[in-house]
Amino acid sequence: MWRFLLRKALGHAVLWLVAASLVYLLACLALDPRGNYAAQQPAPPEDVVDATLQEYNLNDKDPLAQRYAVWISGVLRGDLGQSWDGAEVTEEVMRRVGVSLRLLTLGFVVGVASGALTAIAATLRPDGWFDRLSGVGAMVLLSVPAVVVALSLENVALWFNATTGAEVFRFTGEFRPDLEGAARFLDRVQHLVLPTLTVALPVAALLARYQRGLLADAAESEYVRGARGRGLTHRRALVRHALRVALLPLFTFAGLTLAGLFTGVVFAETVFGWHGVGAYLIDSISSGDVNSVAAVGCLTAAAVVLVSFAGDMAHGALDPRIREN
Repeated sequence: MWRFLLRKALGHAVLWLVAASLVYLLACLALDPRGNYAAQQPAPPEDVVDATLQEYNLNDKDPLAQRYAVWISGVLRGDLGQSWDGAEVTEEVMRRVGVSLRLLTLGFVVGVASGALTAIAATLRPDGWFDRLSGVGAMVLLSVPAVVVALSLENVALWFNATTGAEVFRFTGEFRPDLEGAARFLDRVQHLVLPTLTVALPVAALLARYQRGLLADAAESEYVRGARGRGLTHRRALVRHALRVALLPLFTFAGLTLAGLFTGVVFAETVFGWHGVGAYLIDSISSGDVNSVAAVGCLTAAAVVLVSFAGDMAHGALDPRIREN
């Protein structure tokens, strides 16, 4: 098993390097930090702009390979560079990453858990009302953009608060700074519900349909039919024999959804006023800030790689064939 994990770790490390490098190169080709200086009144002299951009490794007149070599050497040392106005990208990202990490982690856990439970419940009674309803709900959620989900949840919250006459849901910022103790904790929960649902619902819909198909295939396998022939009910045969096998691909698939999950985080932070990495990415793109966009790409790629590796570890723990290697 250790050889299996070592091979996976090396493969994921290479994958992270390739993904992070592609994000940086695409950002260099698509974004124009020089435009920030041209928009100033009065505009600085061109030689001053060139010197400033060169200091921050953002000068588009320098060869792309040279800029990449400087950038990647800094990233490997933990230095994500500077933004077009001289701010340290590493400090800004570290200040914001905790905000996004709370939302991303909770949304991921809620989405994966609810998606798996929905699939199991639908499989226990195939073609029942819950199976049909969950299928329709999943298709609707997968067809609707994340920003529409966020705005719809906000409208539902406004209606619910107005109907009940109580501020049950809060959706601007993370918390009220004037509260302390239990009141502050409750306030955080109230602010967290809607952004978490924005992130979790599309993930739950995708995983529910994926896992439903895996469980349906496992239900028709020979070992499940054999278990039912020995007297087990359909429910017991699925839970005891099919569920473990069908859950193995879920870990890998759940890790792959994390990149798409970040899109939901970006829209959730924008709609609900969270100052996390997602909002930072939007601001960085609008200002043509290459190093900041690349830094967010590095973090996203690292998160996907780490979750995928965690899935490999779970796969190795559940599959006896891997443990024997």
